[in-house]
Amino acid sequence: MVIKVFLASSSGSTAIKKKQQDVVAFLEALKLDYTQLDIACNEENRMWMRQNVPEEKKPTNGIPLPPQIFNEEQYCGDYDTFFDAKEDNSVYAFLGLPPPPGSKEAVQADKEHIVQNGTHAAENPDDSIAQVEEEEEQEEEELRQLEEEEEAEAQEGEEDDLEETQEEEAE
Repeated sequence: MVIKVFLASSSGSTAIKKKQQDVVAFLEALKLDYTQLDIACNEENRMWMRQNVPEEKKPTNGIPLPPQIFNEEQYCGDYDTFFDAKEDNSVYAFLGLPPPPGSKEAVQADKEHIVQNGTHAAENPDDSIAQVEEEEEQEEEELRQLEEEEEAEAQEGEEDDLEETQEEEAE
């Protein structure tokens, strides 16, 4: 499956350029296979994109603006839906791709699967959820210990300051 990103190479809009760059940079960061299809220089690309964006997803003027994202011929969405998916850690689902094992999205999908089919984490042969939960608990415990140490150091500092003040007053 190849992700198709329809872009306009010669757009006069800086907002469109930034949105296109954001999508491409994010896909590159995830190391996903994708193809950039230019609608400014290729009329076939422009027509294909316009015909394949679902009617309910088109703006009121009827002409969808780039970037538009597809998984092969399956419409994924525009920049706004991409951005929402990115914020929700659900980009792989947005793109119609399986999330890589151990990713936040895979862990979330595992949690949702457990809730849906009624099984428990202990029954999950992957055990990735239990592992993540254990790691989170360890991080919380380390954070608690760090806060306690900082609090103890702050109290010692206050006591030292108090002793110095008392010594100065005594002189």
